Amino acid sequence: MGWLWAIIVGLVLGVIARAILPGKQDIPLWLTIVFGILGSILGNAVAGWIGVEDTKGIDWIRHLLQLIGAVVVVGVGDKVWQSIRGNRSRA
Repeated sequence: MGWLWAIIVGLVLGVIARAILPGKQDIPLWLTIVFGILGSILGNAVAGWIGVEDTKGIDWIRHLLQLIGAVVVVGVGDKVWQSIRGNRSRA
């Protein structure tokens, strides 16, 4: 069940990150999910480093850090994907 939640959270975070970033990201849905999962892992790691990984109630700071991680990973990942695909001259 953990993998299913990781995929769902990755999808949600990836789609939100794509909506936050300006412009159009030309990455496929499966890569959006992967980037969202990686962003979630990055956000959880940062939350652990600063000591807010587990609080009483809803972990708003951890969730915000996961979203920030997803935005960073989707932004960087889109540039890498475009350079791999050869679409460097996009507006």
